Amino acid sequence: MIRKRILFVCIHNSARSQMAEALVNHLAGDRFVAESAGLEPGTLNPLAVEALKQIGIDISGKETRDVFALHAQGQTYDYVVTVCDGANGERCPVFPGSGKRLHWGFPDPSALKGSYEERLQGTIAIRNEIQARVETWLKEVQ
Repeated sequence: MIRKRILFVCIHNSARSQMAEALVNHLAGDRFVAESAGLEPGTLNPLAVEALKQIGIDISGKETRDVFALHAQGQTYDYVVTVCDGANGERCPVFPGSGKRLHWGFPDPSALKGSYEERLQGTIAIRNEIQARVETWLKEVQ
């Protein structure tokens, strides 16, 4: 079976797109190959790493990637999903080429305020939103 390729894109590729990539690969790696990239690759958000670790997914070794570098390499995808929130929607990159384009807006964990524990709980809530959206979508594309 040929697995479909999906790219998750956001601004920094530090949390939302990384979590979505990891969740698709974890839940449906037999059907999909998920990747992620950003407009301005930053550093991996430790809160996203911890939020996924709590459900048994380790992304601690992942690096952020540049969406333009993937395009320059000639990468193609069956689906390109932007995960930027409304505040950054106009900055959310578009990946050129073929593929069905989807937008799933999620809050940015890097914008969370408060103590470490409060920010972690907020990131876990965002992870749960992403996971619910991924699970719904996976049922839709069977």
